[in-house]
Amino acid sequence: MSMRFSLLAASAVLALATTTAFAAPQSSSSTAAHSTKLGQCSHAAAGKTGADYKAARDACMKGGDTAAAPAKETQQQKMARCSKANAGKKGADFKTAQAACLKGS
Repeated sequence: MSMRFSLLAASAVLALATTTAFAAPQSSSSTAAHSTKLGQCSHAAAGKTGADYKAARDACMKGGDTAAAPAKETQQQKMARCSKANAGKKGADFKTAQAACLKGS
């Protein structure tokens, strides 16, 4: 009698384990789809860095268009742009023009 009970218990455990193993892929398929979309959005935002990259990737993941939102210019980018615009000026003229360019941006 003890042998029959052991076989019955082992059969029940095996049946439960099999059912659980085949039920799990349904949740991982949504994870795979998420992973695929994340890869596509990361590829779409490849030219961006830092906060711009994260914003573009997040907008893509939410279904938004990455090109619709203009990228915000960083302080370093503003400084570089204004410096190029004021390249011929020197001293106080350069500082004044630089300050006006940065405030106007």
